[in-house]
Amino acid sequence: MKRTEIAKDYFSKKCHCSQAVLASFADEIGITEEMALKAGSCFGGGMRKGEVCGACTGALMALGLKYGMSTVGDYEKQQIADNYAKQFLNEFSKQNGSYLCRELMKCDLSSDEERQYAREHGLFSTICPKLIESAVLITEQLMNEV
Repeated sequence: MKRTEIAKDYFSKKCHCSQAVLASFADEIGITEEMALKAGSCFGGGMRKGEVCGACTGALMALGLKYGMSTVGDYEKQQIADNYAKQFLNEFSKQNGSYLCRELMKCDLSSDEERQYAREHGLFSTICPKLIESAVLITEQLMNEV
């Protein structure tokens, strides 16, 4: 199964977008499914505040786990991870118009009323899977550059 399908399958099982994207890369970044699901737990809905899209935070966590600094003082690795984060966010925004959840969803999920609006209008089933797919594909591309 392709990573995009894996991620969308997690999302269809009521995982947050952040969990879905991160868990789809678990094998690539050397963590378990359980660790990915736990780590991504607090990032859905733009950290519950409509901020950075959870699909993006899941992707950024995956990129950080693959390329980031693992030893204090390894600033070369930190710069590499920072560069991947910038590239990812620039490309995601280019493809989707933004990387902020409230802009992508056209509603603010930090509000109970607007979250209900999103449910009633099917935004989670129409918008989020496309954003998850975009995040996974960009992350795959960046991981395959090396």
